[in-house]
Amino acid sequence: MKIVLAGGGSGGHFYPLIAVAEALEDITKEKKLIDPELFYIGPEPFDSVSLLEHEIEYRPSTAGKLRRYPSILNVFDAFKTAAGIIRSIFQLFSIYPDVIFSTGGFAAFPTLYAARLLAIPVIIYDADAKPGRVSLWSARFARWVALAHPDAAKQFPEKYLAKIARTGHPIRKELEAPAKEGGHEFLKLESVVPTVFIMGGSMGATTLNEVVLDALPTLLERYNVVHQTGSANLEEVGSLASVILKDSRYASRYRSFGLLNALALRMTAGISSLVVSRAGSGTIFEIAAWGIPSILIPIPTEISHDQTENAFSYARMGASAVLEQKNLTPHLLVAEIERIMNDQGLHASMSAAAKSFARPDAAQKIAAIIVETALEHAPR
Repeated sequence: MKIVLAGGGSGGHFYPLIAVAEALEDITKEKKLIDPELFYIGPEPFDSVSLLEHEIEYRPSTAGKLRRYPSILNVFDAFKTAAGIIRSIFQLFSIYPDVIFSTGGFAAFPTLYAARLLAIPVIIYDADAKPGRVSLWSARFARWVALAHPDAAKQFPEKYLAKIARTGHPIRKELEAPAKEGGHEFLKLESVVPTVFIMGGSMGATTLNEVVLDALPTLLERYNVVHQTGSANLEEVGSLASVILKDSRYASRYRSFGLLNALALRMTAGISSLVVSRAGSGTIFEIAAWGIPSILIPIPTEISHDQTENAFSYARMGASAVLEQKNLTPHLLVAEIERIMNDQGLHASMSAAAKSFARPDAAQKIAAIIVETALEHAPR
């Protein structure tokens, strides 16, 4: 059984592939099937170590972005995409997989186009409340379409609804459950005050970082603050924080990290009472799986339409509050944190709504469909 994974470009597209690969390993062991041969086709992987850990063979292919604004780069990237399609045709022909699983995004397009030409079965997954263009296009010929958000299905033509299922978001096993013990000791934080976790994403969020730094003296009077700044911003944020907190008796309540690894994320989630975050779909589903109330600050629509849709879709479930970046100030951020933290009933209802939104078995559901499709397609 040969399975090709396509997607990537960002962690939100890449890590669901890894979560599904983990579930495929479990299903084949449970059903006593031969271990599948897994391949990843696309541009440079977001996390090459994860591919090695799961014995996923990498086959490089180029893919160009299609920007939503006029740019000469669109012309150059069109040639990159064309080259990627040609290369993917040869790669798929040499592998001839039984099924292709895609998480969408520009990185998946050449592989999906080649799969359509070669009549290889395709299963697609889209994480966003407003599905991306690659997912909407590939739904025409996909066998199945898995969606994370309840609002996403209505974006597809009605004739495709029979092959659409809301599965939730595949989350890696190591991130599904927060660590219940040892978090305060691991992070060297006080256990007598609640903890607020600020997640700026893998690339960080400069505006969010600036607002958090301005709000720090007030926040630290009542909370621990764990701040994921983004790797590129860690040094600058750390320097500014040391100046801001130079004479503060609460400086020991603040911890900043560039990008937390899986263990640090689980430890931090285990002691956090509230998460303040950007609104990437993968991040939202991780927060939901942890059952933690949140404040989402989506990237502005003119930069990314996905995050605003994701944030409000999640907020409608009652699990989160949304602050738009154009309105974000230190005073407003502190006031919203206080509003949620000081109302035990609201905090409890948001936590319950988060847990109900999460679909912890999403990876297993998708993997089961992939295996079923692969077995149907495999030569007998």
